[in-house]
Amino acid sequence: MKKITLLIAAVLTSAVMYGQFTIGPQIGYTASSLTLNGNDIKANLQSNFALGVFMRIGNKVFLQPEVNYLTQGNVFTINSARQQTVNLKSIQVPLSLGFKLINLKVVKLSIFGGATANFVVNKDVGVSGAAQATGDYLKADNFKNANYQYQVGVGLDIAKFVSDVKYYGGISDFTNGDVTVNNGSISSAKPNAFMVTLGWKIL
Repeated sequence: MKKITLLIAAVLTSAVMYGQFTIGPQIGYTASSLTLNGNDIKANLQSNFALGVFMRIGNKVFLQPEVNYLTQGNVFTINSARQQTVNLKSIQVPLSLGFKLINLKVVKLSIFGGATANFVVNKDVGVSGAAQATGDYLKADNFKNANYQYQVGVGLDIAKFVSDVKYYGGISDFTNGDVTVNNGSISSAKPNAFMVTLGWKIL
């Protein structure tokens, strides 16, 4: 959390120094999946939501930092039989560099790209039955406290409203090294997602 606070403080200081910025709240919907390298463990990420704040620094070329509270729901299928539900809650910090292709007074169209850091603040791993008794199941410690992604997207501004469509690709693994459960294994897992956000410019 200290790193997040320092990053937010640095961004706000830069915005004040630059003198041309926009800030506002936003909500988002995410459809995600995992790219897995492993045997007999499959994963699907459920639909998620995000709630946060975005900022734009600059005009035709702009920097866009965000801070979002993000939920991630995952269903892991082990050896085609056993299922586990994993719910992670994270602070998501994207940072993008954008360019406005259309820059009219009321309507603006932008493209952007950058990187995202996800800091996990809560892990809820569901397990029951025989697996719970034997301890042979995915555990909270199997999932990293932070992971990183790249992002590309398109944004549309209409008056005070901002809508972004983004693709996130995994850079770092979602899990801590090799994970083995009930003879199934994961050597790497990278999260990928599409996110749609709707924001409102208050400044």
